Amino acid sequence: MWVGSAVAVVVIAALVAANLRATDRPSTSAADVNKIVDRKVGDAVKALQAQPPASVTVYDAIRGPLVVVRSERPRGTGPGTASGLGSGVIVNAQGDILTSLHVVADAATLKVTFSDGTESPASVKSTDPDHDIAVLTPAKLPEVVVPAVLGGGARIGEETFAVGHPLGLLGSLSAGVISGLNRSFPLSNGKTLQGMIQFDAAVNPGNSGGPLLNRKGQVIGIVTGLANPAGDDDFIGIGFAVPIGTAGGAAGAPQK
Repeated sequence: MWVGSAVAVVVIAALVAANLRATDRPSTSAADVNKIVDRKVGDAVKALQAQPPASVTVYDAIRGPLVVVRSERPRGTGPGTASGLGSGVIVNAQGDILTSLHVVADAATLKVTFSDGTESPASVKSTDPDHDIAVLTPAKLPEVVVPAVLGGGARIGEETFAVGHPLGLLGSLSAGVISGLNRSFPLSNGKTLQGMIQFDAAVNPGNSGGPLLNRKGQVIGIVTGLANPAGDDDFIGIGFAVPIGTAGGAAGAPQK
């Protein structure tokens, strides 16, 4: 009994001593907490500042799938042919290219150039005249086929980016916002396209058939045309694109 009592006393004394040592530790002050928070916030801000702008990420994502589309078609009057230049984007692992139908319509020959410089004749695989969309099949693929990532769900006010070859300036990027949805857009052949995306990123002749992208680098539309109330082809601040959920169906892509 005496031994047990002695052991109990020793244990209790040890616990009391441990508790005293614990309570002797200095508590963290409000100033210390603020310093820790400031340091963590500063580290987070530096990490964000080190990230590239969204436009850089978008361009890096689409540079591989972007295609130059060149056409040769008979002249309306006189001998010879007329050359045309537009844009396109690879949409699957088979190398199918999505572009605008008016870029390739009535073309005698088509040639595509990939981002690595590979050139190839191309043929029209399928068309969707109601949405001004065509799918091209190249005779020769680049060594590495890089299809674009398809997105969807565009919302008014979201950042958007158009990438293509305006006025022959290959691989150009412009930025803006989605400024309207479900717009109508008349074509020169008398057709009117419905359900279009309206945007204010600058586009000009040569952008047709190229991708419209969100800030994630996903293709959300295929650029079709621009508003030209004066009857010319100069950009006045309004462009239109076929939603990728509609355009991609011509190439067998799932609905978005």
